Amino acid sequence: MSLLADVFTADGDGEPRFLDVPEGPSDPAGFESRRTTVRGSGTVRPRGARFFPRPAGDELRVPPQDVAEFIGEVLLFQGDIESIAVPMDPPKPVAQRVGEISDRLDSILDAAHRASQIRGGVRNR
Repeated sequence: MSLLADVFTADGDGEPRFLDVPEGPSDPAGFESRRTTVRGSGTVRPRGARFFPRPAGDELRVPPQDVAEFIGEVLLFQGDIESIAVPMDPPKPVAQRVGEISDRLDSILDAAHRASQIRGGVRNR
């Protein structure tokens, strides 16, 4: 199963309304295993990550008022992807793991920017 980055707004009852992905951007945010190998990894947590570390199976949900801070966290990881990719176990070359993580962070960042433009939130499920 793959994780997706969704943008949401609140409807009149305060319930989330998830928006369609516009033409161009994509929403893949990584494989299910990335919940532990990237988001909750020992290399992410010490960097002061507030949003990404979640227990396996929990979705990441960023409310509208926290999207700017979330964007900062994504940018922090984008600037240091190699140190996140190196300790991962898969038998893939580090450069390939870096590319995969970078692509997924780009999708998440794109969703976060779209959310910030409409005062919406982001969900990574």
